[in-house]
Amino acid sequence: MTAVAEARARQALEYEALHSSAAVHLLPRDVLRVDGVDAESYLQGQCSQDVGGLEEGRSVDALLLSPQGKIDAFVRITGAGDGGFVIDTDAGFGSVVAARLERFKLRVKVRIDPLDWNCVAVRGPDSAAAIVGRPDRVVAVEWPGLSGLDLLGPSPAGGPSAWVADRVVRCGDEAWEAARIHAGIPVNGREVVDGTIPAEVGLVDRTVSFTKGCFTGQELVARLDARGSNVARRLCGVVIQDPSPPVSVPVGASVLTADGEHEVGTLSSVAYSPALHGSIALARLHRRVTPPEVVRVIWEDDGHTQRVGAEARPLPLGE
Repeated sequence: MTAVAEARARQALEYEALHSSAAVHLLPRDVLRVDGVDAESYLQGQCSQDVGGLEEGRSVDALLLSPQGKIDAFVRITGAGDGGFVIDTDAGFGSVVAARLERFKLRVKVRIDPLDWNCVAVRGPDSAAAIVGRPDRVVAVEWPGLSGLDLLGPSPAGGPSAWVADRVVRCGDEAWEAARIHAGIPVNGREVVDGTIPAEVGLVDRTVSFTKGCFTGQELVARLDARGSNVARRLCGVVIQDPSPPVSVPVGASVLTADGEHEVGTLSSVAYSPALHGSIALARLHRRVTPPEVVRVIWEDDGHTQRVGAEARPLPLGE
């Protein structure tokens, strides 16, 4: 068996465990604590989701927006008790979140401090039974077609994987990315970049409350929602026809219309899918493309232009 075949066989086992039993993945996240007598009222005015009365241990996904309604960061907010909150976000974006929250903190009693915490993601129907340790926070996660738990807290003796039973399958980056792409879950720095608006990446229903009152950036989000979230680009899945022999399709590859006349987006995340036996990707595609629709993917490799066929599909991707 070749190295590629061995890797794909391993990924298939990990991917299957994520969906049929349980698998664990060490998920890099940055974590912050927000405290102070004004913490709740301040977050209510700064984030897109309703955090009023958020009970200890309950979590909501939310966005921090610019005054123009563009996404500064996609975050999760968990009630921490005593009026405080824990905010976690993709690794590398904790400082972005802290800076964004500090920017409008005028005459309010709020503290924003980083926490040296780890995150362990457990997915699959047996996720609860897989936990043997005592993390500080156990957060329920619901993705389209995949559910589980995220375990957050200071690293225990033996490392964060000690929170999960040894028998549980350890999931590598490739199988994890495949599961995330299938579910259509965007991440900061990939699908969510400078200038992204919530409706482009399918985050409005997941992260926005239209009943809680005013928050920074609300005007654009509400206006677009009232107009049916008709945006120029929208996050889609891209199923790539792997050529023989297989080639590695890179993040940043261009997506063109089937006739090759118009560039409609770029791939922001790519992984091999054991379920579809080929590469899959996420891309914000121009409304010129209406999934499902045949497209082309092209990129430069060592001075040569590579081209493969593909199909743009709606999210979540089926199997």
